Amino acid sequence: MPIAATLLPELDQEMATTRRLLERVPAAKGSWKPHPKSFALGHLAQLVSWMPGWIADTLREPALDVATAPKYSFETTEALLREFDANVRAAREALAAANDADFALPWSLKHGDRVIFTAPRGSVVRTHINHLIHHRGQLSVYLRLNDVPLPSIYGPTADERGTM
Repeated sequence: MPIAATLLPELDQEMATTRRLLERVPAAKGSWKPHPKSFALGHLAQLVSWMPGWIADTLREPALDVATAPKYSFETTEALLREFDANVRAAREALAAANDADFALPWSLKHGDRVIFTAPRGSVVRTHINHLIHHRGQLSVYLRLNDVPLPSIYGPTADERGTM
């Protein structure tokens, strides 16, 4: 089975779950933080909306230069969902178009001329999926702390018990 064929069902499942969580982000609470050292809720949600695009970029480009990456802003929930949906489509298209040899090619994370690390694209794609799931978990905690009912993630939540 091709590598992409093993990743696409996981991507579809995790992105559907992630979208259900993003739908509940209260844009009016964008600057809220659970702690002074924490990321703002709106920035965390924006990061989650961007991350599927990293998969597409990793498969299409040899490197990412974080020195030229977009900066965080506070967006409406609708804008976050539009960006997330576009990034999921791009990730899915890039994965579907990739052949096994593409996953072995080197990919680098850079800051200007400095290479932070280089790894095979396949490892980086897997890391992006795991990294997104990590931040989705953080987002679920942020929402819980703001009394936002949580959707099912890997089973019913306390908010949905008995409704499934």
